[in-house]
Order: sequence, then C-alpha cells, then structure tokens
Amino acid sequence: MKDHAAEEHLYLAFSHQYRDSIFPLHTSISLFLLSYCDCKLFKVFLVPTGEDVGDQCVTKNLAGDLEVHLISRCQLPVVVQSCSLPAVVVKDDKFCRAGLSVVLRHIIQKTFEADPSKKDVLELLGFKKTCLKACAEVSQWTRLCEISIPLAVERFLTASPEHCQAIPPDILLFERKLGEPVRIHNDDKIRRQKLQQQKAGSKAAVLGEEATEELKPGEVCEHPPSSLELSVAFSKLLAQDAPDAINREAPHIRRTKTSDLPLLDHVFAEGLYFTVADLVLLPCIHQFLVSSRKQGKNLVDLPLISSWYRRVQEVPGVKKAAGKCNMELLQLPELMPAPMEQLQDSASVPDELEEDNEDSHFIGGPRPTMTKLMENGIEAKFSPHPCPSWTLDWTSLPPAVSPGEGKMSRDRALRKQQQLNNLVAAVIKLAKPGDVIVDFCSGGGHVGIVLAYMMPSCQVVLIENKELSLIRAKDRSDELGLNNIWFIQANLDYFHGTFNIGVALHACGVATDMVIEHCLRARAAFVISPCCYGFIQNTVKFKYPRSHQFKEILSYKEHMILCRFADQTAVQLPPERRLIGKQCMGLVDLDRAWAAEEHNYSVQVISMEPESCSPKNNMFVGIPT
Repeated sequence: MKDHAAEEHLYLAFSHQYRDSIFPLHTSISLFLLSYCDCKLFKVFLVPTGEDVGDQCVTKNLAGDLEVHLISRCQLPVVVQSCSLPAVVVKDDKFCRAGLSVVLRHIIQKTFEADPSKKDVLELLGFKKTCLKACAEVSQWTRLCEISIPLAVERFLTASPEHCQAIPPDILLFERKLGEPVRIHNDDKIRRQKLQQQKAGSKAAVLGEEATEELKPGEVCEHPPSSLELSVAFSKLLAQDAPDAINREAPHIRRTKTSDLPLLDHVFAEGLYFTVADLVLLPCIHQFLVSSRKQGKNLVDLPLISSWYRRVQEVPGVKKAAGKCNMELLQLPELMPAPMEQLQDSASVPDELEEDNEDSHFIGGPRPTMTKLMENGIEAKFSPHPCPSWTLDWTSLPPAVSPGEGKMSRDRALRKQQQLNNLVAAVIKLAKPGDVIVDFCSGGGHVGIVLAYMMPSCQVVLIENKELSLIRAKDRSDELGLNNIWFIQANLDYFHGTFNIGVALHACGVATDMVIEHCLRARAAFVISPCCYGFIQNTVKFKYPRSHQFKEILSYKEHMILCRFADQTAVQLPPERRLIGKQCMGLVDLDRAWAAEEHNYSVQVISMEPESCSPKNNMFVGIPT
C-alpha cells in the first residue's frame, strides 16, 4: 500500500433517500464505486439540496463502514461552489475535479495508486483507459451513461403512476445497444475462435463447466453460460487464460475472410469486458427494475438488460458492494430476446446522430455554397485588428510564463507567443480589477497562466477535461507562485460559476459554440479563437447553421461543406486553396457572430496578427450591449 500524499475531499449532492438509494443517483453511483473499490482514501461530504435534512436522516443506511459528513452549500470551497457535484478537491487546494465521469475515473486511479495490487480496479477504465473519458457533450455513449439514464430513472421514480406507464426511451436505447455487435481491439482473433467453435457444433464452457448442446431453432437462451464471449470476459475478470482448445485455429479458420467471421455479442455494457460503465448503470437500472416490479410491469421488452443485470451480479465484488450499500439485488428470470427490428421501432434515439450521419460524406467543393451566400449579400467580413503591433515582452517574463515551457519546438513556441499576444491584448482591453476570467478548454494553461501573471487583481479559472494537461498547468502556476488561479477538471457543462470574461485559444469544433453559449448565459465578454472546423456537427444542444440569416439560406449539409473546407488552411496547401479555406472560416465564424448578436452582443471577427501565427487565425471579440 502507498501512502496518499494529501487528503482529498469528495462532495456529493443529497436531495433525498428512496428505498435503498441516495438521490440524486450520481451520489448513489459514487458511493457504490467506493464500496466496490473498497476505497477509503477520500473524506466524503454530503451536500443537502434542501433546508430540512438532518444528520440522522442522511447518514443511516449508507455504505457500510464509510464515514460521511454533512456540509451546506455555502460551506463548500469556493472553487467547488462553481461546479456541479460530485466534485473532488485536495484539502485547501485550488484544483477541483467535477462531474460524474471525471470523479469516478479519479477514484479508480487513486485506488490503484494507493494499492497497485488492485489491477482489477484499474481494468475498470477499459482499453487504453478511455472508458467514459470522452465528454458527454460530444459522446453519445458517455451522455447516455452519465446523464440520460440517471435522469430518466429519477423522472420515472418520481412520476405519478399514470405518467410512468412506458419504459423511458433512454432505457430502451440501452437495450438496443446491448443487441448491437461488439467491436473491440483485436476482435479478429476472438471472432475466428467463435467461428471454430460454431464449426465444431458446440459452445465453450465458462469457468470449466461442461459444454451444452447447441440450441435448436426457437429455443430461448440469450448469452448462454457456455458462450465464447462469456468465457473470454470472465477469464479476464478472474485473471485466467482462455482454454488452450480455444486458442488453436484450424487452417480453414485462418483462411476465412474477416467479413465472413461471426460478430461478437455483448457481455457487459461496453462489450466483452466489465468497466466503470457497468458500475454507473447498475444502481440506475436496479432502481428502475425494482420500481417496475412493484408496479407490476412486464419486462418482456428488456431481455438483454435483464440478462446484463443478472450477469453483472456474478462479477466478483459486485454483490459485496451492493450489500454494503443496502442494495437488495433482484433475481430476474430469463426472457426471450426481442427481434432487433422491434427494438429499433420502440427505442427512439434521443439525439439526431442518425440524421447527421447521412450528411457525413460530401461531394463537390464549397464554391456553390459560397456563391449562394454572395447572391444573398453575405461574404466573409473581418474587422480591423484593434492593436496589431501589441506584444508582450516575453524576454522579461519568467520562463514558466512562456509557452516554451510546454516542451515545444522554438518555432512553435514563437507562433504560440504570437497567438497569445492577440488574445491577451484583447482581454487586457476588456478586463478591470476584480474580474473573473475563465480560460475554457485551457489545455496546458498557456492563456490562463499569462493572464493570471499579467493581471494579479483578476481571478483566473482554467477549465479543461484532460487531467495531465491541467496538472502541467498547475505545476507551472506553482513555480510562479500564483495565488489568483483555480484549476477545474470538468466538462464545460459542469461549470456554472459567474464570470466576466471568457477566453479560449483554439477551442475544437463544437467546443467554440459551447464556450460562446457559456458566455452568453453569464452575460460575459468573450475572446475566442476557433479551431477544427471539420469536427463541427449537429449535437443534442447545437444545430447548424447557428444564425437566423444563415438558416434562411443554407441547409445543414451546405453549412457542413463550409466547415469541412474551413480546415483547408495548412501552409503546405496551394495559395488558392488556402484562400478559399480562409473565406470558409470567415463565413462559419460570421454565422456564429450573428448568432451571438441575436442575444444583444456586439461581435467582431478579427484575423490574428501576424496571420502566419496559425492556420486557424480567426478570433472573436464579443461584448454584451
């Protein structure tokens, strides 16, 4: 066991207790993971959302030997007050992790660091440690696990009987996903093993059980205990090797084309292997199933979820964790799988990803779209740069302020300094003492650290989803001894603090629009340099084009053509192509600027000086009017 360097405080919201769960469900999920990991590294605080919650009411029937403390919202560290819960912060520190996925991943990593023998805990992060790492704003799967299903179950439990007859669409979507083929790293080998097994006319045994007879047409047994997928999944869970007979391939199996191999079935939520996604979903699905059973509902439409629920219970440690959390897991019967066509009819997809995919491949160039806009009097417009020759005296600044400290090449560091000159100049013109400045998508803190150093009378907040980047930024800040800077590892949606100026350097794709939305909501000025136009696409929250003027002229597909060609500005491209790319960038950003002006803002689209500082050299300056 390793000693943890500093005590960390975990803050969980508490609204009420219902049956064997704490609500909101994000809190039950966090407590369940702590129990599963047998983790006592955190001092746990419950933060009541109401006024009339007493100690005894809150703490009874919580996770076994886990000690919890009560704290009011106003007693939270100031940096935590700006974030959605759950949140973790080192005691007396300014580094906060917020949001369910970020916090759960941190608990897993800290558990393994404290006791490296708990490799099964680290495996919860999945292949390349990326399980639930993608932001919910852009990942449909993260959004389903982290937001949609917990909220759907909470609404289901609180709805009146006449309003909770139907299964929530997000639950049906999970059922449908469990029926989709599994794609995993190196699945070719496992699919060949499955083909060999099918050719032999038998199924491999799980955990040494006898082989069973092949099912006859019409017989019901989804994911039978003797399936190859279960054998592979549970062999990994129990740190066992797959049987030797499975590993040997006959010559005709090796010659089979990949396209002719059988597909793999789901064992757990993300595929073959048990991950943190299963631990997120189990408390939610458990509450849904308990409530459905009490209401006398038939779960015939959820055979795969029922099978998944039974299977998760067999994972070592799950029943023990459930016992600690007073979760009385149900014993469900096997159900007949529904045809996939029926699931597709019944499960409505909450977002419009299917519609977007239709437009993901474009034919032709941007000229017809640009001509269409010109015929309606719309061309790319760039405002004059307010201070084109302004620059920081980089030679007089401490080394930790310079982006060169981020271990980049000299040429790249020079271009980064030029980019920062543009953003810092604009922010300095807008800022006044006492302002809160938020550096969204801060990365390694190139913008935020310069601002905090140059403007000690302002409070600077860095928000970034990537942990390692934010840790590098904090190391640089510590070296400079900055006291006016906070660090928040979170998705943008989990920050809801008040601020005066929002800034972002090269916010990727839709992230630019998310930053603009945050600033509009806070009535804050903004200085933003967009990037990765080709990644722009319709999401749950954002639809393109953004402004009324562009919507009246362009379709979504036409706007996406502009976005794709806006990325064609690399220096190695022919000059004419770069010019068209720059015009497309200007049009996409003009649409964004006009959309912000619909919310009573004055917005300028400016080219950075010198333009050679970056192929993505556009910059917005927006001021509320």
